[in-house]
Amino acid sequence: MLDSELSLEFLRVVEEAAIACAHTMGQGDRHRSDQVAVETMRKIMDSVPIDGTIVIGEGERDEAPMLYIGEKVGMAHALRGSQAAGFPQVDIAVDPLEGTNLCATGAPGAIAVLAASTRGGLLHAPDLYMEKLVVGPSSKEAVSLDAPVRDNLKAIARCLGRQVEDLVVIVLDRPRHETLIQSIRETGARIRLIGDGDLSAGIAAAVVGSGVHAVMGTGGAPEGVLTAAAMRCLNGEIFARLVVSKPEHEARCRAMGITDFKRVYRSKDLAPGAKVIFAATGVTEGSLMKGVRFFGDGIRTSSVIMQNDPHQIRFVDSIHVAANKDVKIIF
Repeated sequence: MLDSELSLEFLRVVEEAAIACAHTMGQGDRHRSDQVAVETMRKIMDSVPIDGTIVIGEGERDEAPMLYIGEKVGMAHALRGSQAAGFPQVDIAVDPLEGTNLCATGAPGAIAVLAASTRGGLLHAPDLYMEKLVVGPSSKEAVSLDAPVRDNLKAIARCLGRQVEDLVVIVLDRPRHETLIQSIRETGARIRLIGDGDLSAGIAAAVVGSGVHAVMGTGGAPEGVLTAAAMRCLNGEIFARLVVSKPEHEARCRAMGITDFKRVYRSKDLAPGAKVIFAATGVTEGSLMKGVRFFGDGIRTSSVIMQNDPHQIRFVDSIHVAANKDVKIIF
């Protein structure tokens, strides 16, 4: 069973992963940053009292040595014999470091993140692109992935009691989004272009007061599932459709049980589990979470841990105290 006590165990996993890769922040080695995040998350995962399976991990096509799709994690697999029985069966989606380039350059928005659900509660999404539209609770029933950009922005503005010119839309800064960016600008809405991290952007779009009102564009499908898990807890919504443009894409979809290539998914389709937990810790500074901060006697982290049942959203500021005498805690 996924309960509040277990959510704190997952919080510990993302905190430790964030701390590990924060040591590499700004050193210009994105592969090293990702490696230490993966290794740390995998190590800590085996101390969590679960019988876990990675359903979204370090790459469907990569020969990842750990946190790969199908890998078994948790205490049920770290222990042996009768001690390994009785742990809850949990499906897990991970992104040990979302925003590897952001961490490597010290730019804002890098996070360590995971989502967990009861068995079968997270879509096994192929590592393809996915069209996405993410909005908050107020406008989730007023927009459509197939509607023109202008119509969607008018609907969002109407639901929020604003003018379209007041809206802020986050878009990944990619050549494939040139037409989308032009369409948004023609409405008068403002755009915040980001280099990476559409998952953390999606979370911001569902939180009132973040200054973000929508996320539009094409990004990774695995990140879409993680975003959907967050939306299940935040009462926001993601509308998404896989970009299937080659026979190879179709084959990979079919291998994961997906046959309707034009389907528009919502959060309950991507993360259908009755119980969902989402946990993230900031690695570098972000709009909702601060980055990891090191001081003489410890480390400070900023995280969010969310559940849909019981429905809880907690922003957690933790100080990891060093094992020294006369430790000083800095506020």
